[in-house]
Amino acid sequence: MPNVPDAPLLNKARLEALLRSRFASGFSKLSDIPDPSGLKDAKKAAKRIADAIRNKERIALVGDYDVDGVTATAITTLFFRQIPYPLQVTIPNRFSDGYGVSERVLERIDADVVFTVDNGINAFAAAEVCRERGMDLIITDHHTPSQTLPDCYAVVDPKREDDTYPFPEICGAQVAWLLMALIKKELGLVIDMGQFLELLALAVIADVMPLVGINRAIVQAGLAQMARSARPMAVIIKEALGKTGLGAEDIGFQIAPRINAAGRLEDASIALEFLTAEDEQKAYKQYELLTQLNTLRKAIEAEATEEAVALVHPEERVIVVAHEGWHEGVVGIVAARLVQRYERPAIVLRIENGIAKGSARSLGNVSIYDLIASQSALLHKFGGHKMAAGLALSAEDLAAFSAGINAEAAKLDAEDFLPVEEIVGQLDTGSVDFELLELLERFEPYGEGNPRPRFLARDAEVVGIRHLGQDGDHSKVSLRLYGHERQTFDLMAFRRRLERPENGKLTCSYTIAKNEWNGRVSIQMMLERIYG
Repeated sequence: MPNVPDAPLLNKARLEALLRSRFASGFSKLSDIPDPSGLKDAKKAAKRIADAIRNKERIALVGDYDVDGVTATAITTLFFRQIPYPLQVTIPNRFSDGYGVSERVLERIDADVVFTVDNGINAFAAAEVCRERGMDLIITDHHTPSQTLPDCYAVVDPKREDDTYPFPEICGAQVAWLLMALIKKELGLVIDMGQFLELLALAVIADVMPLVGINRAIVQAGLAQMARSARPMAVIIKEALGKTGLGAEDIGFQIAPRINAAGRLEDASIALEFLTAEDEQKAYKQYELLTQLNTLRKAIEAEATEEAVALVHPEERVIVVAHEGWHEGVVGIVAARLVQRYERPAIVLRIENGIAKGSARSLGNVSIYDLIASQSALLHKFGGHKMAAGLALSAEDLAAFSAGINAEAAKLDAEDFLPVEEIVGQLDTGSVDFELLELLERFEPYGEGNPRPRFLARDAEVVGIRHLGQDGDHSKVSLRLYGHERQTFDLMAFRRRLERPENGKLTCSYTIAKNEWNGRVSIQMMLERIYG
């Protein structure tokens, strides 16, 4: 068990001061969103697309199959509907096309202008194909580029080294939205760009963008818009969750996985049709399909995780597991589950036709990208960043790869492998009330860059435990924070079956949540991590 961190005693005043310090420069407003023309190549790209519309040229869009990419595609599709102008829309299929604007995808496209959303920053081969065929390729992306950029008509990416956009930590849907705003201006159209805020909020949350600055303003405004929206997809989401007001966690844990499930297991067009549905009947049908796919994804993931656990070598600093038959769409989630369970970086690979291909996830201060790069001589391809990466290699090189990456990991400081958990302090029982809930709500939305405050319960008394769910795999703990007090709280542990400790004491971190059930509102603690 990990060591118990230091945690000062907090009251509400100290907690508020701590949360306010996260926003020392103040809270951003929508009016603070920088002028999109500040994005390198954005005006050039907008003018080319506007000229194509004026000249009745053929325009094609290539999106991506994750939530950000599908949402970026949805915003662009809806914008073009309102011009109105025909747009050939393609979202690559993970299994038959691979990622992004590839040569295979371009075989299906016959256009004068091709532009991407949320992909393409390393599409060197595609740029070559477009040049040969006389198509102008415009790339819009938000991923970190290589040292060189694809040789194409325009590259719009806030992560370009020569870009001076004041807020570069934006997702692909935001880049697409900003480009549409410039096209609107170029054509002198009357289109309200604010109508897309609810879709933008979905992408910002799902793509784990830092919820500070303009991202926070967009998510706040987008969630508020969704609460009153008559857009079919928003109506169905609210009905499905039984809520009118949605939080960032509702999107992150309930909606985003469903939208992702389409691209992971079948085809992202199912999700695109949900987001762009023109009536509630169509939106409902697509949402039901997404829910079924997500249920299937969970079952596939659970089975693969169980098989992966059986293959883990306890002595490895970096877990490397591979298996024939694992579903390509869930290996990344399985890697994340292994990291959570073993508190070590994990690489999960699917073997097919002698090729091992998959995903890696990390924790703490370990750059899984650097570790994988150290074995590049064995790899067919790899890419990613510090906390997540993708890779492919020959199955016959797996043993050498595992040995090599673990030898490299052995050089790292053991401290680097400790999960980063920011515990803000310990609450006294008297502070856990509805006033505390209201205080916490003032600093929403929580997420990347503005984590939901985690508190420490030290040697709390376990009064009782109930197991919930069809298989009893969720736990509801009745907890007394301090033994000498009478008041108890409900501590929820989802996907964890807990038993009463021998000494009746529990030390853990938790967050505070509002529980609404049958018209009754109560305070609920959500288990994060158990300490020894």
